[in-house]
Amino acid sequence: MWDRLLDLGLTRLIQTGALELTYPDGTTRQYGQLDQEPVRARMQDPAMPRGLLLAPDMTVGDGYMDGTLTFGQDDLPGFMTLIMRNRMAGAEPAALDLWRRLAGPSQRWLARNNPLTSRTNVAHHYDLSSDMYRLFLDSDMQYSCAYFTDPTMTLEAAQEAKKQHIAAKLCLRPGMRVLDIGCGWGGMALTLARDHGVIVTGVTLSQEQYRIGTERVAAAGLQDRVTLLLQDYRSLTGPFDRIVSVGMFEHVGAAHFREYFDKVRALLPPDGVALIHTIGTQTPPRPTSPWIRARIFPGGYLPSMSETVLSIEKAGLYPTDIEVLRLHYAYTLRHWHDRFNDHLDEVRAMYDDRFVRMWKFYLTAAELSFVHERLAVFQFQIGRDKTAVPITRDYLYDGT
Repeated sequence: MWDRLLDLGLTRLIQTGALELTYPDGTTRQYGQLDQEPVRARMQDPAMPRGLLLAPDMTVGDGYMDGTLTFGQDDLPGFMTLIMRNRMAGAEPAALDLWRRLAGPSQRWLARNNPLTSRTNVAHHYDLSSDMYRLFLDSDMQYSCAYFTDPTMTLEAAQEAKKQHIAAKLCLRPGMRVLDIGCGWGGMALTLARDHGVIVTGVTLSQEQYRIGTERVAAAGLQDRVTLLLQDYRSLTGPFDRIVSVGMFEHVGAAHFREYFDKVRALLPPDGVALIHTIGTQTPPRPTSPWIRARIFPGGYLPSMSETVLSIEKAGLYPTDIEVLRLHYAYTLRHWHDRFNDHLDEVRAMYDDRFVRMWKFYLTAAELSFVHERLAVFQFQIGRDKTAVPITRDYLYDGT
């Protein structure tokens, strides 16, 4: 029965491009435009047809990790592109639409990221070996979307451009007190202190990031200007003249959006400015991939523009500028994916082959989601006063 239902679902889904799928019993069926060269996939687990119908996201991700879903020439990018393009064309299976309707309220409002669960969730991903991250990140270990003024830029140049773009939006002056919420391995804090003469406090919940970050601060001789804390942002007291948060808001969860922006407001003086840089969805609020939440980012949730701005408004803050970076993260992920693939043996020696396949799936799916689906990066510049920043964007580009 499940084979037949999957066959009907794929017949409806694949309208553009072609798929050749071998079922667990050895039967091979073709879908889509049969005059095109197909993406070839093979299922080797009898339970997979049922899983693809009831939980497609988890089944595809885990199947690739476990080796029970394989592709000709290991063409995972071709398979993901085929599926995403057809889904975006409006051929999404009814079961997936139903799942989104049911999962949305649970993810948005029932999942709680209190200080204890937040620390546990962060450790799952960010307390992996820093040596692994060094294999594919830029030299400053920026683990967030870079800023490509030219798509041909190197990763190092684009990450440096990202930091300077954000610094410009913060309207920094020497001696200002800056808070970095989710400071990672300390790269942003070091850059702001070194290049702009500010005093930075960075907070992280990752013990590994805190360890490496404090080592980097000491090596740079910036202990008098950079302090990193292993601490939840909710326990901080201010004020801080500026707040920056890059790639952390995705871990807050919709149930805590108001709490987050209330805290940002409480930590800012009347003329303070904050810059929140986050992945988001260019759709109405919707659930985040369950595979990503289960395997990569427990507790993660990608915010929509509408629900984020609503929380900013309710916290009594002014949005002074909102920028949408569209393909920048796709370019970033392409660099990470290529560098990761260049070091598969080293990663495999640190962990195992299943881990390698999990990360290949994560990096591939993430990159293609920014290319084919409605994901982007939002930069929210916000303040307690609408006059906290210049009234035009000219200051970002003319050096004034």
